[in-house]
Amino acid sequence: MAITSANQLELLQTAEAVAREKMIDPALVVEAMEESLARAAKSRYGAEMDIRVSIDRKTGRARFTRVRTVVEDEDLENYQAEFTVEQAKQYLDDPKVGDTFEEEVPPVELGRIAAQSAKQVILQKVREAERDRQYEEFKDRAGTIINATVKREEYGNIVVELPGAGEAVLRRNEKIGREAYRPGDRIRCYVKDVRREVRGPQIFLSRTAPEFMAELFKMEVPEIYEGIIEIKSVARDPGSRAKIAVISYDGSIDPVGACVGMRGSRVQAVVGELQGEKIDIIPWNEDMPTFLVNALQPAEVSKVVFDEEAERIEVVVPEEQLSLAIGRRGQNVRLASQLTGLDIDIMTEEQESKRRQAEFETRTKLFMDTLDLDEFFAQLLVSEGFTNLEEVAYVDQDELLVIDGVDSDTAAELQARARDYIDAQNKAALERARELGAEDSLIGFPGLSPQMVEALAKDGVKTLEDFATCADWELAGGWTTQNGERVKDDGVLEPFEVSLEEAQELVMTARVALGWVDPDELAAEEAAAAAASDEEEEA
Repeated sequence: MAITSANQLELLQTAEAVAREKMIDPALVVEAMEESLARAAKSRYGAEMDIRVSIDRKTGRARFTRVRTVVEDEDLENYQAEFTVEQAKQYLDDPKVGDTFEEEVPPVELGRIAAQSAKQVILQKVREAERDRQYEEFKDRAGTIINATVKREEYGNIVVELPGAGEAVLRRNEKIGREAYRPGDRIRCYVKDVRREVRGPQIFLSRTAPEFMAELFKMEVPEIYEGIIEIKSVARDPGSRAKIAVISYDGSIDPVGACVGMRGSRVQAVVGELQGEKIDIIPWNEDMPTFLVNALQPAEVSKVVFDEEAERIEVVVPEEQLSLAIGRRGQNVRLASQLTGLDIDIMTEEQESKRRQAEFETRTKLFMDTLDLDEFFAQLLVSEGFTNLEEVAYVDQDELLVIDGVDSDTAAELQARARDYIDAQNKAALERARELGAEDSLIGFPGLSPQMVEALAKDGVKTLEDFATCADWELAGGWTTQNGERVKDDGVLEPFEVSLEEAQELVMTARVALGWVDPDELAAEEAAAAAASDEEEEA
């Protein structure tokens, strides 16, 4: 095929036709044609030549040019596409390294093989442009609901056709229960993610994601769409039960009532889409214990004890409410835990009473044995909220004087006994640690008590270098999965209630002290992480 005046316009007409069919920019098709013609010309004139083709966007005329670049003498490798400054002087007035010289060459005739090769290049470029268009069209639709048409089912996975974006797959584990679809059925899905990959944009769909239910409520409840009501959190057991926490920023609008709708019309529309999934709509509250009481509905709660540092919460319920609070197979408490982001321990009033009595007796015996007190006086200390010797030894003396029968002399004596006992325990622990081989670098490290150093030495951690190589979970404990089951890993410092964050800080401080980590770089990383966290919260 020769590029003649008779078929020059056909190039542009073909480009426009392909662009319309694939819904892409005609310029991209023309560029693909230019590249394919340049490749064919190289096969005619020589692969080492830098042959370029430009097609006039108005006339369709294809102009073939040979390009040569000026390079340093020592860099000259390709004589067909490069030349030195001295060689370039016969073509350019004042040549410099990097300058180019273009000369037009005769158009080539495309033989059968060259034409086929050009066609393949054009098709490849068109496919790439089509994939880019699909990705650009759908990349901003992540986090939204789309309507699709079911094409077929493959091994439990549903292949759906998206308008203007080809196919996507709703995987078996992203379907609700055992829902089944036939080809041609309409289906609503949540777009979890859109990724650009070699084989084209990959669109990940879901019907089990908590965000799917949140988006459905946004579609059914105008107040949520307008921002008057906000969905704070969602927890789902797909196809069975869900909990959603909402808050209203308008005092005159009840968030729960607005989501339920007249005679339940709004919530029923969502329930129908979710295959009959029962939904508990819960008013969100900044006070976490109050929020948890709401989240455990319909169970009644007697008492809530919240430990902010451990992010744990204890809930006490009447005996007859225990099964309701836990739910079938733990469903109710599990969803409440997901909704609040807290670990929840549920116990009956009788269980809580027995536990508190056991703790009371243990602490009473501790004070009797260590401070040489009679049972009555030790019980007074426990009743006033003292739980360990450190609290007695280092608390402000005024807090001891509020106890009946305790004057300043008695308070001073109590604190002296407590401090003496603690000092003796620390001294004994340090002696045992040294016997185990603990070095001064570890013993003198801030943040580690003598008892902690002893525990580390027993575990083979005897120097600051040993300590700096520890992982945070080795110190604070954690969970691992073995053969599909979660297994508890006990931390060396777990008995001393060292949290994972505290363990991370201790290890990093040791690494900085040893010079393994630059403190300025660490501070910059922490600042960047804090900024990223703030951006996520704002988003």
